[in-house]
Amino acid sequence: MKRIILYLTLLLPAFTFSQSIDLELFKEGFTKPLSLQNAGDDRLFVVEQNGKIKIILSDNTIAPTPFLDISTKISTGGERGLLGLAFHPDYAVNGFFYVNYTDTNGNTVIARYQVSNNSNEADASSEVVLMNFSQPASNHNGGDLTFGPDGYLYISSGDGGEFGDPNHRAQNLEEYLGKILRIDVDNPSSGKNYGIPSNNPFINSPHAKPEVWAYGLRNPWRFSIDEITNEIWIADVGQAAIEEINRQSLTESGLNYGWRCYEGSQPFNLSGCPNASDLTFPIAEYTHDNGNCSITGGIVYRGSTYPQLQGLYFFADYCSGMIGTVSPDGTMSIVANKSGNWVSFGTDVNDELYIVSISDGKIYKIKDATAAAEEFTENKFSIYPNPAQQVFSLSHSDEIKSITLLNTLGQQVLPPRISEKINVSMLSAGTYFIRIETHSNQHTVKKLIIH
Repeated sequence: MKRIILYLTLLLPAFTFSQSIDLELFKEGFTKPLSLQNAGDDRLFVVEQNGKIKIILSDNTIAPTPFLDISTKISTGGERGLLGLAFHPDYAVNGFFYVNYTDTNGNTVIARYQVSNNSNEADASSEVVLMNFSQPASNHNGGDLTFGPDGYLYISSGDGGEFGDPNHRAQNLEEYLGKILRIDVDNPSSGKNYGIPSNNPFINSPHAKPEVWAYGLRNPWRFSIDEITNEIWIADVGQAAIEEINRQSLTESGLNYGWRCYEGSQPFNLSGCPNASDLTFPIAEYTHDNGNCSITGGIVYRGSTYPQLQGLYFFADYCSGMIGTVSPDGTMSIVANKSGNWVSFGTDVNDELYIVSISDGKIYKIKDATAAAEEFTENKFSIYPNPAQQVFSLSHSDEIKSITLLNTLGQQVLPPRISEKINVSMLSAGTYFIRIETHSNQHTVKKLIIH
């Protein structure tokens, strides 16, 4: 079922300025870095547009040999190159990872590779091509891909370039362009190296590509999936006036985000378009004022270091350097104006947040500028049991002043207390965060799982 979401009161009037984050230089020396990923361990993988993937090791040094080098396979120039990386949910077992790149003809390729016997180097000969499709121009190639909690691989594709999508590709279900695609990499079928999920929205339509999961997008350069809320966040780069952010539940599919009919919430070219009631409009958007020009989609913060950031979706603008957030209720805020051509966000294994600047080859760690005091050392603090069921206990060498339990949205779920044994039997199963303050004014936040 299609739906229309008119969050007009959540758009520009709700765009406020709140300087609340700092950037800490984490690593530099990369050549056109485009993406930052983790494989479930303490390494970070940096995708460079020139066709290389490099590893930042746990000691913060760069591995001497690239994890993967496919520079001879790719085209460069414009928005082409090696654009995206996703690790299989069972990477620790099967060693599979997936890349999105434009080949020497400028066309999109989705391919699988496998790690070699050396965990810091991939087997460059292991490529298995899953999909390839034509790209008529050097821009609007999309390029992102990620696995959802359903185990399926989601892929973004732009509308093929040119001003205003003149060939109406984003609305054409018989094309891969201007879409979010979804495939099953674990169950190949019909002679392909992938399968079609049985609940893909157009699987039984004779006039649609069965891989299409959502459409009506201009250039969804970066998108992410929040597995806590089971929602996808899609940042769609605008044409000339508006940058937009879309959010939907993964239980909804087949949604039409309206491009080229609408740019954000505003009409752009209504020729041959469906009724507005059949479209899904953005949860938030902003204009090209103040040097803005191109949105870079990000990630919902789910780390434990900064509870005040819990549940906030981070995004940035490539041109102005602005970094912003969208709260769960759709309120948009500016949290920083920094120098950098931001092209992506990434997380480490602890869900702490990073941002990537392509022009200077730098990666920064995002920090809450308002966070007070220092974190406890591990040998001073313990939780037992974790996961908990009815009751959990905690201990610390200092005298505890208060204990506060927060949900994943950063909302308080139990009144602050001093007792070191806390009954949580009334809470639903899930992930929570414990914030502890001692009389010496030290703070820490730790993750708690309740079964």
